[in-house]
Order: sequence, then C-alpha cells, then structure tokens
Amino acid sequence: MTAIEKQGSLAKATTVRLALCHADEKNSALRNIADALEKKERLILEANGLDLENARKNGMPEAMIDRLKLDPERLKGIAQGVRAVEALGDPVGRIDKAETRPNGLVIERKTVPLGVIAIIYESRPNVTVDAAVLCLKAGNAVILRGGKEAFNSNNMFVEVMREAVREAGLPEDSISLVQDTTHDSVDELMSLTEYIDVLIPRGGAGLIGHVVANSKVPVIETGVGNCHVYVEASANLKMAADIVFNAKCRRPSVCNAAESLLVDRAVASKFLPMAKARLDAKNTELRGCPETAGILGSCVIAASDEDYYTEFLDYILAVKVVEGLDEAIEHIGKYGSKHSEAIVTSDYATSRRFLDEVDAAAVYVNASTAFTDGGEFGLGAEIGISTQKMHARGPMGLEQLTSSKFIIYGNGQVRS
Repeated sequence: MTAIEKQGSLAKATTVRLALCHADEKNSALRNIADALEKKERLILEANGLDLENARKNGMPEAMIDRLKLDPERLKGIAQGVRAVEALGDPVGRIDKAETRPNGLVIERKTVPLGVIAIIYESRPNVTVDAAVLCLKAGNAVILRGGKEAFNSNNMFVEVMREAVREAGLPEDSISLVQDTTHDSVDELMSLTEYIDVLIPRGGAGLIGHVVANSKVPVIETGVGNCHVYVEASANLKMAADIVFNAKCRRPSVCNAAESLLVDRAVASKFLPMAKARLDAKNTELRGCPETAGILGSCVIAASDEDYYTEFLDYILAVKVVEGLDEAIEHIGKYGSKHSEAIVTSDYATSRRFLDEVDAAAVYVNASTAFTDGGEFGLGAEIGISTQKMHARGPMGLEQLTSSKFIIYGNGQVRS
C-alpha cells in the first residue's frame, strides 16, 4: 500500500463517525482550529517565510508571491473565516423534501456528506484551512494536495488543525496532507476510486484540464477566471474606472480578477484615458485592439487572439473597443470562462439583457468581479468557484459539499 493509499484508507475510515457527528462536536473542533491558528501564529508565519524565501530564489513573479504570502492580518482573516463557518447552520441531516405517496409510502430527501474529498490546488496556503474546515463542517474527510511552493505553510496548517480536531474528540485523519508534491501524486489521487468520493482541482487551466480529462474519481470542476468588465455607453465613467481598477488590481493573482476590459465605442475616447490613469498606479500592462492603441498610443501592446483567452494572473489587462451590448456579449461568450462577468451601465434594460444572456457563474451590474468569493457571498468560506452546471455552480460552500439520500418509510407495501 502506497503512502497515498494509506491516507485514503485512513480518511475513509473516519467517514461514518463524521457523518453521524453532532453539530456541536464539529463546531467545537472548528473553535479549536480558529484558536490554534491565532495561538500558533509565529510557527505558521515562520513556515510561510521558508516558502517565500524559496519562491524568491526560484524567481516567482511578485503577483504570485502575494498569493503565497501570509502575514498577521491575513492569518487573522483566515481564523475569522473559520469562526464564520462555525456560525453557519449544519448542512447535514436536513430533510428538504417530504411526501406521502398514494400507496402510503412516506418518502423524504435528506442531506448527507459526500464522504472523502480530495482537493488538488496550487500556491495559496489559505485554501488549506478553508477547504479543511468546510469539509469538516459538512461531515466530510479531506485529503489535501497543495503545491510545492506552499509546502511548509500547508504542512504547518495541517499539523495545527489535526491536533485541534483530535483535542475536540474527532478523528485527526479526517484532515491529511499529501507529502508528495510531484505530478505522480496527482495521478494517483485521480485513480483512488476505492477511497475518494469526489476530487476538486483548484488552480490554473493546465491542472484543471488534466484532472478533468484523466480522473477516474468524479470531479467538481473549478474554473479558470477569465473575467470581463464591460463599460457600456450609459455608464458612470468614474464608477467604471473605480470598478475596473479594483477588479484588475486588488489582487491580480486570484481567479476573480478581471483579465479583459470591453469598452463601448461611444465612450472609448473619454473612458480609456481615465482607466489608464488609474491602472498606471500599478504599472498595468495593456494589450489592446487597434482602436485602443489609436486612443492611448504606443503604451498599448497589440493584443493577439490568444490574449483575449488568457488568464494572466498578473498586472496585465486585455482591452477591446466594442460596438454595443451585442458585440460585448458575443465576445464574452467566445473568450470567457463562465466564471464572473460585469457590466457598468445606467440603463436598466441593458443591465437585464446582460444578466439574462451572459452565461457565467456570477454576473454583476455596477460592481467589481472581486466579490466572487464564498465569504463575500455569505458562505463563510469557499472550497473553490465552480464553473460547471451540475450539482454546484459559483462559490462552493457547505451546501455544495453535501449530497442527498432518500429515506422511505412503509408499512408492508409491495410493488405490483
């Protein structure tokens, strides 16, 4: 038995205990985790410091280093996220449908955990905690496989959480971290149908595509975030500039960051200089169409078709001038990843068409795509942003980490 098979076996062995766990027990474990994260701040930040040192030695871009970095404020936010999950209702054991059939059978539909969830993700160590506590609250065991860039941080987080869970009387093997960060461990997890019930890949297009194409374990697909902001002709241009800057520059390395800006031709000559003035504060590179270059000059790099498909995860923005709503929707439909899309407009009818016709997990009117986040949506935290349409779509919180079981009560019925 390999090390990963052993982890799978140990995780599977915890699932009956977790499924029958009372909400108070799970909440006690979550409180322990939040307290431990605060008490062991120094150890966690020291481990993260090793990862940051290695990342800089290896030439990791600054935007990605920001994704990796922990500091006291971010760690405090992670602990607060754990407490927010604790405060949520227990998603397990709810009867969401009950019916008495004409033959006297009473049929109920009850929420149950998924079982063992494996999560493959890249350089953001906060995912380690978010994923573990959401899975625990929903009665699932979790096997975490993070990237090598954050290995020390992830290892420390899991060590802290396993101890906290054990002290609460729950099995520590409900949370585990794969120690092998090579591609071999990804391939092995994808084949462990005996132990793993669901696999969730979270990261770049290459990782997600590989898992979706090759996994034998059922996959919930989290999506690449090629997000757009469309500035329509009636938009408040100052508001639009604020939204574009926030959507692109707040944290460019995350999946809800805007990667493309579409501007209505009627306001392009006025708006694009305003947007550039804001984006210059972060030295944002603009890759634009010929009309964009004609307005802004030589600072604009000619955009290729591939640029409009690309999730840059950096201070780079693809720009295109469009002739109205129809062209904007068509462009988003062709190049978008069905993650998050935004329109800035003062016209109600236009906003309704955008909401109705754009196919994405989250669609915004007059707000930044940066809000596509489990915490911001009131889910406490998230395990990823699903861009598929089956079972879960958008930020995946507790409810998306459960399944259902039909419960049938009879009094001797047989079927003719």
